[in-house]
Amino acid sequence: MTDFFKHLIHEFELPLGNPVLIFSLILLIILLSPILLRKLNIPGIIGLIISGVVIGPHGLNILEKNSAVDLFSTIGLLYIMFIAGLELDMNQFKANRNKSLLFGFFTFIIPLSIGFPVCFYFLDYDFNASLLTASMFATHTLVAYPIVSKLGISKNQAVAITVGGTILTDTAVLIILAVIIGNSEGNLNQDFWITLGISLTIFSAIMFLVIPKIAKWFFSRLESEKHSHYIFVLAVVFFAAFLAEVAGVESIIGAFVAGLALNKLIPHSSALMNRIEFIGNSLFIPFFLISVGMIVDISVITKGPQAIIVAAALTVVALFGKWFAALFTQLIFKYSAAQRQLIFGLSSSHAAATLAIILVGYKAKILDENILNGTIILILVTCIVASFATEKAAKKIVVEMEDDHSDLKKSSEFTEEHILIPIANIESIEKLLEFSIYIKDKKSAHPVSILSVVSNNDEAEINILRARNKLETFVKQASASETKVSVITTIDHNPASGISRISRETMADIIVLGWPHKAGLIDKLIGEKVNSILENTDKTTFICHFEKPLVLHKRITLVIPPLAEHENGFEQWFAKMAKLAQELSIPILLCCNDTTKSFVQKLMKKARLTALIIPYFFEEWDDFFIISKAIKADDLIVLVCARKGAASYINLLEHLPSKLEKHFENNSRIVIYPQQFSLAYSTEKYDDNITPEPLRKGIEAAQKIGRGIGSIFKKDVQE
Repeated sequence: MTDFFKHLIHEFELPLGNPVLIFSLILLIILLSPILLRKLNIPGIIGLIISGVVIGPHGLNILEKNSAVDLFSTIGLLYIMFIAGLELDMNQFKANRNKSLLFGFFTFIIPLSIGFPVCFYFLDYDFNASLLTASMFATHTLVAYPIVSKLGISKNQAVAITVGGTILTDTAVLIILAVIIGNSEGNLNQDFWITLGISLTIFSAIMFLVIPKIAKWFFSRLESEKHSHYIFVLAVVFFAAFLAEVAGVESIIGAFVAGLALNKLIPHSSALMNRIEFIGNSLFIPFFLISVGMIVDISVITKGPQAIIVAAALTVVALFGKWFAALFTQLIFKYSAAQRQLIFGLSSSHAAATLAIILVGYKAKILDENILNGTIILILVTCIVASFATEKAAKKIVVEMEDDHSDLKKSSEFTEEHILIPIANIESIEKLLEFSIYIKDKKSAHPVSILSVVSNNDEAEINILRARNKLETFVKQASASETKVSVITTIDHNPASGISRISRETMADIIVLGWPHKAGLIDKLIGEKVNSILENTDKTTFICHFEKPLVLHKRITLVIPPLAEHENGFEQWFAKMAKLAQELSIPILLCCNDTTKSFVQKLMKKARLTALIIPYFFEEWDDFFIISKAIKADDLIVLVCARKGAASYINLLEHLPSKLEKHFENNSRIVIYPQQFSLAYSTEKYDDNITPEPLRKGIEAAQKIGRGIGSIFKKDVQE
């Protein structure tokens, strides 16, 4: 019994040495500190940093900084930078790259301009020490980025330019660090600059030319191996971090660049993105924040007035430098006060790069202990200020966004949208489901419904069970991206009537169909079933054929007929295409006339859609395939059609889908039939009595005969 107690006391000796106990304690802190501090309206990030201070070697000495803690904290830091690169809206970043450059310049030059005189004249340090410390003020670590991501405003322009500015200023500062170290060692010569330039060029070429090609090949060849995708992504992140160190810059630059390189291949709504964020936000990033707290030594305040003066001066300069950078950015780009505060909050926290610079300078004996201790206090204060400022600003922006969209929501009939996917071929369901998840409104409470219609015969019940069992696997697949999916199986005499009936019963407003393939009717797209669905429903219908995974497309070629903007469903389907372009980080080639283009531009502004639009004037509908000059092999072709009787319906549209399949068989393609209020609904209640359907079909037949006779006479005249 005595031995047992001795063993127990030994296990709990401080600092803890048992890896299982250490890991349990860390997980307990990650679990409890955000929950406890949430009740006090304190951001969870601060709880994790303060917990690190308490349990660290300078606090209660429960844990010490060892190789395991360093490993996990490094992973967490790289994860923050990687997710920041991955979530960056590349279309918006390209559109705002000049703004990012200007903010990067402000957030670099202003803290440097304030910091150097303070260090050189007020704190009385030499030139190298003053320049290195001042450059530290220019850096920032995106410690508060998880707050922005959690509140769903990572696509906001203020966030985009701050993240873009981060990489620019951190890269500049880390190059300055290399230059100062080279200068202090007397190695600052021509060879130094040549080596640095060549190594950074090789690093950039590998990351932006080689890695994306390998990733495309990997994702397409191992499309079903979902767990392998995550392992591959992790391998790329750490390989990129290693390459960055070899190139002479910090590993965080490599992780961020890895995020940029894989950005287009990992859509924000995908299951892979959900896994990356879930594991990072649950484990690695909290571990990093705890490790930041473990560095902080509160006792430095007691080491005489000089330590307090240095710590106070560094902290004040760091915060004011970033605040002025945010202010100038707001004034020039006319941002709101909340956006200014968001830029300040995201860019004011100092942690990883700051600590890396100061530790390198301290080890090289350029900086003294007062600067090191003052920097640690600066890290704690700026992380706390940044967390509060970011959360407050982010909540204001969420409210502003909701207010801006309130009119749209009132007028919108598809806010609570319901997407229905009728399945004829089990092989096509995975890509149709992926497409539906990408275009789905995340605020809609309705699930994506997968429908299977079973023939009404003696084996109907057995067939229903079989269909349900097959479709349940896809429910699990969708749950990985946190999308609700429901399975509906029904009995009907024919699939088309079953789909039409269920779409009305479930009040679905979008139907996603697979491209029909039927023996003997290869040259015809719209088969009897699809035609019947279009005639008997008033829903926006997408008919899809995906030749390759969606992430491998480089552009959406959107072909819109004249007067399409007058259709009831125009805003709905266009918003979906813009959302798809945003998810895939690809532009839209807008092929239409000037009137439609003007309407699209107004809609983009009104609905705040961020997709990159490339206008392409097109109105040669009599010679439709002249458009083939503009279409590339990696394009996703989207043709907007119309039901008969619609404002934008023209006779040429009737046969275009089948011709599209014939002439562009290697391209992925979507045909859209917009929502409209047809006569079918007003006459449904008279189904048992009289209906205009036979008369309408008779008129259509007469029109076809007339067109056929006209074409005969045309040929005779030509001959």
